[in-house]
Parts: sequence; C-alpha cells; structure tokens
Amino acid sequence: MTAADRTAMQRALVLAAEAAADAEIPVGAVVLDAQGRMLAEGRNTRETTLDPTGHAEVVALRAAAAALGSWNLDGCTLVVTLEPCLMCAGAILQARVGRVVFGAWDDKAGAAGSMYDVLRDRRLPYRAEVIGGVDEEASTALLRDFFAQRR
Repeated sequence: MTAADRTAMQRALVLAAEAAADAEIPVGAVVLDAQGRMLAEGRNTRETTLDPTGHAEVVALRAAAAALGSWNLDGCTLVVTLEPCLMCAGAILQARVGRVVFGAWDDKAGAAGSMYDVLRDRRLPYRAEVIGGVDEEASTALLRDFFAQRR
C-alpha cells in the first residue's frame, strides 16, 4: 500500500459520491501510472448512459487507455471503491493492469476474492496483485446509505 494508493482512494470516494448524486450506484475508480501519478478516473455511469458496461472500472480503464494511447496498461494500478465484478475483472486482465486496490468487499458479485478470485487465478495468462479493504468503512457507508435511501 502506497501513499499514492491512499490519495487515489480518497479521489475515488469523491467520484463515488458524485455518482450517487446522479442516482448511480456509488462506485468510483482511479488509474495510477507506474510512477503512482493519477492517469485517469471514472465513476458508475450505467443509469445516465444506459450502457451496461458503464462501471467505474471500465470508464476509468477506457480513459487511461486513451490518455496513454494504448490499451496496454501494464505497470498501472486501478484503485476502486468496490471489489470488481466479473466483467470488470475481465477488463482489468485484458488491459494488463498489474495491481488492483479496492475498498468494500462485494459478497454478492465480487471477482477479486469474495465470490470469485479471477484477478489471481493461476489458470489465466495474466494476474494482478490485489489489495482489498482499503478505506472499507467509507466505501461501505456510501453504498449502505445509497441503498437505504432507495428502499
């Protein structure tokens, strides 16, 4: 865990809160380059864009690839407020992201250690280092409050 990871998580939490304000599930993501500098960011946009792939991770990965001029994000770190789902884990591996740092665990759909462990599956040709539970309470609180307001 680096200072850059912590700073990126704070930014991801702000992005998650912005998503909630737009009636999106509050998830935010930041991509760091190999030197730990913020390269790109994203937040959930599925409701506003009507795009089923509008998850924070995918939005951030697309922005990072555009910023680098390459789909290959080798050496980058993805910092996200919620454990990635299966779709996002697949996108992370396809982009060759080497590290994933996340906040809240997702016992219903998580693919980085909860339901599945796709990011570290030795049967796949690429794997990522995974660090979970970073600022978990803040990430979980955003999600809990969001869903409590909708019930």
